[in-house]
Amino acid sequence: MNAAPPRRSVLVLGLDPGLRHTGWGLIESDGSRLRHLGDGVVSTIDTDEMATRLRTLHDGLAKLLAELRPDEAAVEHTYMNKNPQSAIKLGMARGVVLLAPALTGIPVAEYQAMEVKRSVVGHGHADKIQVQDMVRRLLPGAVLKRADAADALAVAICHAHHRSSRVALARGYVPA
Repeated sequence: MNAAPPRRSVLVLGLDPGLRHTGWGLIESDGSRLRHLGDGVVSTIDTDEMATRLRTLHDGLAKLLAELRPDEAAVEHTYMNKNPQSAIKLGMARGVVLLAPALTGIPVAEYQAMEVKRSVVGHGHADKIQVQDMVRRLLPGAVLKRADAADALAVAICHAHHRSSRVALARGYVPA
């Protein structure tokens, strides 16, 4: 009789793009079990030129990726900003956030904010406080010093949940 292959945990890096502060959160996903491994932000200086800020963001993410060595990354889609200049700046930062893990060969998934909220809280119209409370419950020990990092952990949790569903379906599991 063939034994099932041992289940391997996956390190998921969630990223919440921002030009001023890009949040990151690293979790370990082993089936339905999640474990908080770290979180924080990569920050830029408001008064620096745009190219310098984007380079700072890239270099910070590249260093983080080299240290943490995640298996997969997940990035939250950003809402359109009413201010066109802010939207363009955020779009440039988001491009760097998507590119950094892709350059290292790490698969990058993207999730809408409502999808992240639905996955973490149970409905897509949850507020930030509800999301942060559920992140704390799902990841005991996570302190959540910054909202950007909490959002990034929520993205990582969302990806872990979606990933588990895809793996189960690939193995032929059909819920009753």
